[in-house]
Amino acid sequence: MTDTQKGVLALVAACCIWGLSGLLYKALSGVPSHEVLAHRTVWSLVFFGIVIGLQGRLHVLWGAVRTPASVKVIAAAALCISVNWFLFIWSIHAGRATEASMGYYIFPLVAVLIGRVVLGERLSRVQWVAITLAATGVMSLTIGLHIVPWISLVLASTFGLYGLIKKRLDLGPVISVSAEVLLLCPIGLGWLVYLHTGQGGAFGQDLTQSLMLVASGPVTALPLILFSYGARRLTMSTVGIVQYINPTLQFLVAVLIFSEPFGAVHLIAFALIWTALAVYSSSAYTQDRARRRAVMVSEAEVVVSTNPSSDASAKP
Repeated sequence: MTDTQKGVLALVAACCIWGLSGLLYKALSGVPSHEVLAHRTVWSLVFFGIVIGLQGRLHVLWGAVRTPASVKVIAAAALCISVNWFLFIWSIHAGRATEASMGYYIFPLVAVLIGRVVLGERLSRVQWVAITLAATGVMSLTIGLHIVPWISLVLASTFGLYGLIKKRLDLGPVISVSAEVLLLCPIGLGWLVYLHTGQGGAFGQDLTQSLMLVASGPVTALPLILFSYGARRLTMSTVGIVQYINPTLQFLVAVLIFSEPFGAVHLIAFALIWTALAVYSSSAYTQDRARRRAVMVSEAEVVVSTNPSSDASAKP
C-alpha cells in the first residue's frame, strides 16, 4: 500500500470508531454520564501512556506540562474537550444523539466563523453562503420543534474553541491530548474514589460493564492516533471530506439503531446543513487544488532558474 492509501485507511478507521462510539456509551446508559466521563479520562491516560512510553516520548509529555505558560493553554483546551466529551455522552444517554450528530456536522462551519471573528480571517462568498445555509438549518429546527438545538451548538462551539486554543500549542496531537487528560486525570480519579467510597461506583459491580468502562479509554485514544497518522499523509481537503463519516455514522446510529425521532422538520434542517457542507467542501477542495498547483508551478520555476541550460536545450 502507498502512503496515501495507508492514510485514507487510517482516517476512515478513525472516523468509523468515532461515529460508532455512541453504541458503547448507549450500552453504558446505566452508569451516570459524569462517571463515564471520569473513566474515559482515566483510561485514556493509561492508553496514551502505554503508547507514548513504547515510543520513548514520555519526556516530551513531561516537558509539555512543566512550563506554566503551556500548562495554562493545555488547561483551557482540557476544559473545552471535557465539556465536549461529557455533553456527547449525556446526549447519547438522554436519547438526543441526532442533535449531537448535527453538532459535529456544523463544527467545520462554526470553526470557520470563529476564525473570522477571533482571528480576523477573510471568508469567501462561498463560505458565507455555506454558513448562512447551516444557520438557516439550525433556525428551521428551532422554529419547527420550538426548541433551541443547544446540544448541537455547544458541541460545535466547544470543539471549535478547542481547535482555536490548540493553535497556540507547538505539540503533536497525541502529546497535546495526552497532556490534557493528564491534567484532567486527578479530577476524574478523585471523583471515582469519592463515588466508590460513598454511594458506590459502577466499576467492579458487573464484569461486562467494567470492561466497557475500560474500553472507553482506547475508544477515545486510538482514533486520535489513527487520525493523526492519516492526516500527515493526506491533503487537508481529503481530510475534511473523509471526516464527515463520523457525524454521518452518528446520525445513522441515532435514527436506525436508537430509533430517535426524525420527522419532516429534522429532514429540512439536515438537508440545509448537508447542502452547506457540500458547498463548503467543494470550495475547500477547489482552493486546495489551486494551492497545490501554484506550489508545483513555483517549484518548476525554481528548477528552471537554477538550471538554465535545461531550459535552453528545450527551445527549438
